[in-house]
Amino acid sequence: MSAVVRTLLLWCPDWPVLAAEIIDGVPATGPVAVLHANRVLACSEQARAEGVRRGLRRREAQGRCPGLTVVDHDPGRDARAFEPVVAAVEEVAAGVEVIRPGACALPARGPSRYLGGEEAAAERIVEHVAQSCAVESQVGIADGVFAAGLAARQGRIVPPGGTPEFLSTQPVEALGRPPLADLLRRLGVRTLGDFAALSAGDVLARFGFDGALAHRMAAGRDDRPLAVRRPPADLTVTADLDEPIERVDVAAFAARTLAERLHERLAGHGLACTRLGIEAVTAHGQELHRVWRHDGLLSAAAIADRVRWQLDGWLTGARRGGPARPTAGIIRLRLVPDGVLAQAGLQPGLWGETGEERERAHRALTRVQGLLGPEAVVTAALGGGRSPADQVRLVPWGDERAPTRPPAAPLPSWPGRLPPPSPAVVLPTALAVHVWDAAGEPVTVSARLAMSAPPARLSTDATVEALVRVGVGRGVEIVGWAGPWPVDERWWAPTEARRRARFQVCLADGTALLLAVEHGRWLLEAIYD
Repeated sequence: MSAVVRTLLLWCPDWPVLAAEIIDGVPATGPVAVLHANRVLACSEQARAEGVRRGLRRREAQGRCPGLTVVDHDPGRDARAFEPVVAAVEEVAAGVEVIRPGACALPARGPSRYLGGEEAAAERIVEHVAQSCAVESQVGIADGVFAAGLAARQGRIVPPGGTPEFLSTQPVEALGRPPLADLLRRLGVRTLGDFAALSAGDVLARFGFDGALAHRMAAGRDDRPLAVRRPPADLTVTADLDEPIERVDVAAFAARTLAERLHERLAGHGLACTRLGIEAVTAHGQELHRVWRHDGLLSAAAIADRVRWQLDGWLTGARRGGPARPTAGIIRLRLVPDGVLAQAGLQPGLWGETGEERERAHRALTRVQGLLGPEAVVTAALGGGRSPADQVRLVPWGDERAPTRPPAAPLPSWPGRLPPPSPAVVLPTALAVHVWDAAGEPVTVSARLAMSAPPARLSTDATVEALVRVGVGRGVEIVGWAGPWPVDERWWAPTEARRRARFQVCLADGTALLLAVEHGRWLLEAIYD
């Protein structure tokens, strides 16, 4: 269970009414009511003075206040009007979470330490919101979001450790669950203190999961921790070009300078880029955008190469059957680090941790890639599957090594997969072989996986002999075998269906092979080390 966070919550009374005034110009100083489902959701102070209350039907509210201005509820309007308030709070203290339009919360520790105490922080935030947005607000501070929200309605600062006592005197209606509050009152439970005194197990059994969450809040324990949003650093770099660029070599020169600026900015924040957005704007206002993924440390040279490849695709793609090239030259380039992570969190590679050796290897491979193209240098990405060929995918160097199939850590996820160890060599295309029994007859496998006889010898053609050193003709004796492991894949798609049985065999010379029988033919799929 996470500890309860000391929380500062800012609350704007009658926010739906204020939002209607800010967005639609409805005068909030007069009698105004915001309705949802034909009932009053919020009303102005003047409307309350004339007897309008939340929950009243429209006709009854208008009967109590004949001059009532009725406004339909619009959640989008409330959110749009509240965004400047949140921005104003963030100018004073970082880490704001919007609870709902009209209320936002943040940890109280930071602003209280910086501004000289919780009371000073509350006054500073209320004053800044009033000056920036012309909006009246109240602040409450307590242990947890729920208690801070109740304290904000009273403009109160609950001392540390005093939240359970503060909540104990609040009515059960403060939970914001009218059906539960009505039931609790009929059972004689009228305050949050009475409700918190009940056994948690009994509450769960009688009121269900929602009642258990309300019980936690009544006891001063939030149902979820405060999830703050910190303003991200602006890492985007942009270059405005003096003249429109239509040649790839000229654009690549500008891209290299831009890539170095981006790399320096990321390094200054201790970050590495894992997903790079490349944006370009032409002289005619056409906007081009593409995202490149990357697995590992993206150096300045690697960023420049990817920008060059992308510009090459945009400017010359039409000659290669791609989309039509832009109608004008490029006048602006922008690099957006769409995905970043701490450099210390990069996964160690073949050359160890992030450092000089790793960067040297990256530069060398990226250089080869720049000379021969992005598909010339590939790495293996492991994933799920039932056969070795399915579990390995080759991806270009620097691209994200995401598996096309989910990993096979849980055994039930890929029933029928081969047991370890994995073969050392997986052939790109399975090669035909011949398996004989002791009498010299071909070994067959029925549809019910019944073998005609145990395999005794294996023979190959000249192509396979170069791989496994098995002589053509008589072949080599099979001294051990295991299987069959059947695979019946994609049976629901006739054009993609595949049914085969696999065997592991060990030859007299010590070679171990992975064989498969498909449509009556024996195939060599992989070789064990």
